[in-house]
Amino acid sequence: MRENSLNLQGAIAEMHRQIAWNDLRYVLAVGRSGSLSGAARTLQINHSTVFRRIGNIEAQLGVRLFDRQRDGCTPTSAGEEMIAFAEKMDAGIIALERRLGGEDLRPSGTVRLTTSDTLLPILLDSISRFHNQYPEIRLELITGNPMLNLTRRDADIALRATTTPEQHLIGRKLSKVAFAVYGSTAYIERSGGNDLSQDHAWIGLDDSLAHLDAYKWLRANAPPHQIALVLSSLSGVLEAATRGMGLALLPCYMAWDLPDLVRCTPVLEEVATDLWMVVHEDLRKTARVRALMDFLAADLSALKLIFEGVCL
Repeated sequence: MRENSLNLQGAIAEMHRQIAWNDLRYVLAVGRSGSLSGAARTLQINHSTVFRRIGNIEAQLGVRLFDRQRDGCTPTSAGEEMIAFAEKMDAGIIALERRLGGEDLRPSGTVRLTTSDTLLPILLDSISRFHNQYPEIRLELITGNPMLNLTRRDADIALRATTTPEQHLIGRKLSKVAFAVYGSTAYIERSGGNDLSQDHAWIGLDDSLAHLDAYKWLRANAPPHQIALVLSSLSGVLEAATRGMGLALLPCYMAWDLPDLVRCTPVLEEVATDLWMVVHEDLRKTARVRALMDFLAADLSALKLIFEGVCL
């Protein structure tokens, strides 16, 4: 056992001299994903390339890093050591990029903004105006419900509907986000009115959205036998509601200007959330990041009455 430990330590020490960061990326990707195919997707390369590079690294070190099984790859003790080393290097590189990026005083370069697909229609108008004012700043807009990790630089700025933004991020609360029940004009006429005490068809949310207060409200107020359709996105719920498939619980900013939708309830305070714009502390003084944050804060604050459900 003592000899194996010494051999492992020697191999790791030799790694410092022989292995480049580009090699460590492959080991880290396999370690994080648990498989060669998962690493290939992360790195956006072929499965065979990952297989070959891992094999070359193992041959170079004379140490097996992963045990291959049919359902994935399990790191050996040497693999765990190397993954831990690569994690530290990756964190250091990301921290250095943030610090160097924070020293950039010129409003130019790329800014990655992540938000939900429901905010995209409103946001695109603001982004168009921003581009006209700051043509040297290139925007990458990432939409979807998953929360991207700002610490890992998955994005620079996040625009999120939440009541609990991450404590390690610097943020601005832009507005309250109100919810209400809506139905299409055709559905309301067909069902005999918008009295929620009557039997109505409802458009539900699937379990992937169980973290939302809207999901919890529907579970409490829409009987299961009245759920006509279940969807995995609020954008899908909006589309189904406009087609008369039932009542839907929606953010007011999504439905306020659609002539075919009728609001059936006042704003539901128990479902309300907040709209936050957050950024990692290391980037908040970067000129291009600051320019976008200031612009969006001013632009979206002008829509506060829409977000808060005051505009019917």
